[in-house]
Amino acid sequence: MGTEGENVRVIAGRYRLDARIGRGGMGVVWRATDQLLGRQVAVKELAFDTSLSDEEARLQRERTLREARAVAQLSHPNIIVVHDVVVDDERPYIVMELIGGGSLADRISADGPVDAREAARIGIDLLGALGRAHGAGVLHRDLKPANVLLEADSDRVVLTDFGIAQVAGATTLTESGSFVGSPEYTAPERMSGVRTGPESDLWSLGALLCTVLSGESPFRRDSLGGILHAVVVDDIRPPAQAEPILPVVRGLLERDPDRRLDAAEAARLLREFLDTGRTPRVPTGAGYTPTQRDVPRAQALHADAPPRQEPEATPTAATAAQAARHSRRGVLIAAALVAAMAGAGVSAAALLMHKGVDGGGPGPTSSRPRTSVSTGPSRPASSSAGRPSSTPTPAPTVTVTRSSVTAGAHKAPSGYGLAQDANGFSLAVPEGFTRVPQGERIFYMSPGQIFRIGIRTADPAVGGPLAVMRHADTKGPSTNPGYRDGRVTETTHGDHPAALWEFTWNGFSTAEGPRHTYDLCWEEGGRMYDVWVSAPVGKVREAKEYFDVAVDTFAVS
Repeated sequence: MGTEGENVRVIAGRYRLDARIGRGGMGVVWRATDQLLGRQVAVKELAFDTSLSDEEARLQRERTLREARAVAQLSHPNIIVVHDVVVDDERPYIVMELIGGGSLADRISADGPVDAREAARIGIDLLGALGRAHGAGVLHRDLKPANVLLEADSDRVVLTDFGIAQVAGATTLTESGSFVGSPEYTAPERMSGVRTGPESDLWSLGALLCTVLSGESPFRRDSLGGILHAVVVDDIRPPAQAEPILPVVRGLLERDPDRRLDAAEAARLLREFLDTGRTPRVPTGAGYTPTQRDVPRAQALHADAPPRQEPEATPTAATAAQAARHSRRGVLIAAALVAAMAGAGVSAAALLMHKGVDGGGPGPTSSRPRTSVSTGPSRPASSSAGRPSSTPTPAPTVTVTRSSVTAGAHKAPSGYGLAQDANGFSLAVPEGFTRVPQGERIFYMSPGQIFRIGIRTADPAVGGPLAVMRHADTKGPSTNPGYRDGRVTETTHGDHPAALWEFTWNGFSTAEGPRHTYDLCWEEGGRMYDVWVSAPVGKVREAKEYFDVAVDTFAVS
């Protein structure tokens, strides 16, 4: 609500500041009158740090004006129109169109979260705005619900406040350790000061989508130190309300900016959801293939070879350089946390005691995946998903073909091979995975056993898949060290009753580290089938794709 009559004055001989309508860390926003053109406008009076020297203040003012003029060149229906940039009494002002309506934050506060369709609509409009800005070399750097306006008459989504009061290229953490910006919506690489690019704005959009769907940022904590720890280190748990567009949210909240979902693909997936009403699938063929850098181009899988542990790959110059980059990033993230905790009066050592900071940080741990044929793992309690037994049995012959080979209606996507198993089933597995039979269970493992796809067949059990999975969940702490966050969901696989089990655990050794498991169990043709995927918590995005492909292409011979 504006304050009429307070400090009414005219700036630049033209703009009369009529009422204050907003205040924030960047300054004050006024409803004003352009007396030359006779129209209502919004004027942002930018605040500056009074502790700066005259020369520092001059440089900051010049950089701010330069960036404001760059934003003024942008033309997009979802970007605020900047009419003018003026200086009055050595203070810069940004003159913008006046939007009749509140912010997205106001809407959430007054009416609560929005549904998935509205969130997708908002997301598409913001992606269009960001795409236009990024194409012109302009970064937003402070994308959050408070900086998104909703026009009252048209429900137009308008992105405002393009980090105008921040110095271009500045890091998020100042030299004193205090925080500049909105930490709940700031990407990990900006926290560390490693880089700031278009990908950082896309991370912020992912956090914003979680907020509009649930009413709260997934990184909200009670302190600055807690927020920084949540962004950089903690498992990322999108809210349950994000399930209809979960692939988009997970893709945007990918900690590694090089693997983050790009704007064009995110917009395509959201449009697919609006058009079909179904959860979009990240394609595994040509186009956006986020997992391909982690899937070695395969040698064919030969099941008649004796089961063996895959040797570690010899590091190449490229992988060595990548490891060096990750190492530097880990050091910088740790340093950023220490600086931020010191500024907030929080012990970084205490917060990091149970989590290592590595190159990518632990990736997003999924919230419940969609309960459909393509999601859902589960396994009988007698099995331990992802852990091969110590005594392998002789391997039956398995032929894995290239992705062009089909089995009935099933086809292996690009980058996968179709495994025809002598045990009476087939499924698509990533090229380069090795088949390792372990008694009644069959494993397909990536080099080093980082990713493990497991399959088990058995006679039907009393109570069906749901009872089996609930029993497995109950036994989880005894079968999987550090078992936590177990969830069992009743679902279907095709027309067959099924149950989905998902959980996180500590792995079978310290070296292996925390893992996440997806597990689907169902009955079909008088048999019970169980398919699961186990992977490090930092690689659940790839694991989810492998799991979806395995379940979707699974066929009984």
